[in-house]
Order: sequence, then structure tokens, then C-alpha cells
Amino acid sequence: MNIELPIFYTRLGAIAIIMALGFLLGKLKLISDKTNRELTNLLLVVFMPASLFVAFPAEYDEASAGLFFSGLLAGAIVMFALIILAKLIFNKKWIKGDLHAEAQFALIFNNATFLGYPIVASTFGPGGILAYCGFIISFNIALFSYGIWLFEKRITLHLLLSIILNPNIIAVLLGMALFLLGIRLPNLVMDAVSYVGGATTPLSLICIGYMLSCAQLSKVFKKWRLLLAAIIQLILGPVATWGLLTIFNFPTEVVQVCTLIQALPTATSLSLFAVKYGGNASESSELVTISTLLSVATMPLMIFLLLGAT
Repeated sequence: MNIELPIFYTRLGAIAIIMALGFLLGKLKLISDKTNRELTNLLLVVFMPASLFVAFPAEYDEASAGLFFSGLLAGAIVMFALIILAKLIFNKKWIKGDLHAEAQFALIFNNATFLGYPIVASTFGPGGILAYCGFIISFNIALFSYGIWLFEKRITLHLLLSIILNPNIIAVLLGMALFLLGIRLPNLVMDAVSYVGGATTPLSLICIGYMLSCAQLSKVFKKWRLLLAAIIQLILGPVATWGLLTIFNFPTEVVQVCTLIQALPTATSLSLFAVKYGGNASESSELVTISTLLSVATMPLMIFLLLGAT
């Protein structure tokens, strides 16, 4: 499984067009904040879990199982390493003000859900999705535990339940269980779930485009702290991931998928977490916007430099 750069850039262009559609719909007021919130909720609870559930092959084979478990282990290693790096870089000695939690969150957690799935699916196909399914378990466990702890600084029962009851984790674990046990649901059921999951890519990209349409672009690039945090995230994330997984001799497919994921902009959930758990909601939204816009230039560059020769 190798990245063919011309094909990758073509698919990246198609993704940008769908995001531009969401941007246009936002500017034309055809999508409201309420509509976007409802779509986001449906994506997280229905469409994304459905796409992850049907990602596993119909019949068990060791190669597919190996990709899944390698992705799971790679995700755990990458999450742990980025948590350490974030604490070292974005500490109170170097970052003044109240952006510590937000900047750390931005480096650790990127848009692996809304943007990661469509890019991995279009770039690598079924093999890449299996590695992605493993990675997304580690990602979501870290997101709904350490990601919340960054703001609340305490562990609660609600936090633990949010991990156990996360629809994406449940969908992956259920799909994995059926795959390992060799159980195949009726085609009628699998087709229905597949159709629902197929809506994940366009809807997630439209939501991202809408979020960009709400940003005041003339102001956000004047804030150097946010700009610096975004640049560090977009460059250090993929470089550290590629180097670490290469040193540990992970399969090429897993290295490619995880590096591509870490080249994505910071997670849109940063602004949601900031609002819900008492962070700086305004600067969090601006940081997401800056990271997303800068990634248009940095992501192709990182893929070319790190994965172009693989």
C-alpha cells in the first residue's frame, strides 16, 4: 500500500471542493448553527459508527487482523508520545496567558474523525481503514479521558462512561468481534449499514466547510500565539509520528496511515470541549480555524517529505 502522490493530490482537491461547498452553504445561510450541531451529532452517533462497523472484511484473515491491531498499538504509542511532547512544549514557562490546555489539546488531538476518515478512505481504501479503525480506538480513549482532563483536571464517573459508551468505539469493537469470530450478518443488514456509513465523508466535509465560513479570517491570523501553536502541531505531529513508528518498525501501511492522520489540522472538538469544560472558547475556535487553513499548505508538504518516497 503506497501513496501515489498525483492521485493523493487529486483526491485532496476533491475533498477541498466538498469543503468549499459547506463554506458556500454557510455564507448563503443555507446552513445554520443549529443545523450544523445536529449534523455533527448525527455524524458522531450514527454515520461515523456505521462506516467503522462495515470496515472489516466479510471473512477473517490474519493480514487484516494484523493491520487492525498494529493500528491500535501505533495509536496508543503516538497518543502517549504527543501527550509528553505537548506538556514539554506548551507549559507555563514558555506560554503566557491561559492557552496551555488549548495548545496541548491542539497538538495531541487532530481532526482524525471528520477529516481523517474521508482522507484515509480515499487514499488507502479498505486496508487503510482497518489500520484507521485500530488507531481511532486509542484516539477516542485518549480524547475522552486525557482531553477532558486537560480542562477539568479531575477524573469523573461521567468521563469514564463517555469512553465506555462512545458509539465509535462500540462500533469498532462490535465489527472487530464479528470479524474475529467469523460471523457475517445478513446482506440486507450490511447493505443498509453501508449506505448509512457512506454519508460520513460528504457530511463531515460540509460541516468543516461551514465552520470555516463562520470564522473572522481577518482577525485570527494576527494572533501569533495561535499561529505558532498551529504550526507546531501541523509539523511536529506528523514528523514525530513517522519517526517513532519507523523506529519501532511498524508495517509501512500503519506508518503511512498514522502519519497522514497526524498531518491533519487540529480537532474541531477543541472548541466544543472548551465550551463544555471551561476553556477559552473564542481562541479555541480561532486555533481550529488557523490550523485548518494552514493545513492546506502543510499537509501536502508533510506527505511529500515523509511518505513521498515510500
